[in-house]
Amino acid sequence: MIMPKASEIGKVRATPAARKLARERSINLEKISGSGENGRIHKEDVEQFSKIRVTPLARRIAKDRGVDLEKLVGTGVSGKITKEDVLASLGETVAQKEGKGSQASHQPAAVSPASKGVEIVKMSAMRKAISKGMSHSYFTAPTFTLNYDVDMTNLIALRKQLVEPIKEKTGYKVTFTDLIGLATVKALMKKEHRFLNASLINDAQEIELHHFVNLGIAVGLSEGLVVPVIHGAEQMSLSDFVVASKNVIEKAQTGKLKSADMSGSTFTITNLGMFGTKSFNPIINQPNSAILGISATIDTPVAHEGEVVIRPIMGMSLTIDHRLVDGMNGAKFMLDLKALLENPLELLI
Repeated sequence: MIMPKASEIGKVRATPAARKLARERSINLEKISGSGENGRIHKEDVEQFSKIRVTPLARRIAKDRGVDLEKLVGTGVSGKITKEDVLASLGETVAQKEGKGSQASHQPAAVSPASKGVEIVKMSAMRKAISKGMSHSYFTAPTFTLNYDVDMTNLIALRKQLVEPIKEKTGYKVTFTDLIGLATVKALMKKEHRFLNASLINDAQEIELHHFVNLGIAVGLSEGLVVPVIHGAEQMSLSDFVVASKNVIEKAQTGKLKSADMSGSTFTITNLGMFGTKSFNPIINQPNSAILGISATIDTPVAHEGEVVIRPIMGMSLTIDHRLVDGMNGAKFMLDLKALLENPLELLI
């Protein structure tokens, strides 16, 4: 990795073209997540940041009511922010908005009868976006899921050795999600697995292959699910990956994610292991071609060298879009990933 110059530490790192465009569009570079080396901001990052897709009516309502469009998740076509999204952020419905100032606004709203003990709540803009995205993925992509067990003995031992050195260098603890994430990136960069790091484009008539890995990490919040992205993960060392991972997860948990932080993923991982999940079939985060689910690590009796021993076994589930990847190729990827996790010293090379 190329380290920043001493004079650049603590400053926003950006190309001259990016700074020029940001000045022209009155954009604060500190709000942009760079896709270049060590988070360097490129012109394309500024262009992406400024492209908030929003309908004219939604933009006008947001301006009149003081709503920050950057904090909204659009439920329209291709994630476009609609007037419903803006009104939902204000706790209003379209009917309430249109009824203001009319005689109808003085009449009590018709409420469907509900049984005693039943509460009806409106879906938030985020929940609507999740519902639409997951439904589209589930009903358009023919998928299948591969399930594998991973012996975590060596990875657990390696993490114990790395906790203090990584924390001293970065200020963060290295997690199993970090180690699994970096291992996934290394496996995806093998040429034979390139279709697992691809997307269907142009009405599923062409395949877009990526020679980089932008890794999405699903983060569960009380109000819904978000998938922040670690851009350029294939260029990172373990320390770099830990810092980038913590940065986007903290942004997600504090509500500071920008559109650029959640765009451009080429592959996604989701970890439910901390909740004791033994296995699950995750739904693909389109336009990705696959998603890796991480389950709990459980002490399990296994056969080892002719004896029954207790080993920490973790479940992994890979859901794949069958339009892009067949079962044999998905299985080969999982075998490579399993081998890397069970013999993890390569992560440090």
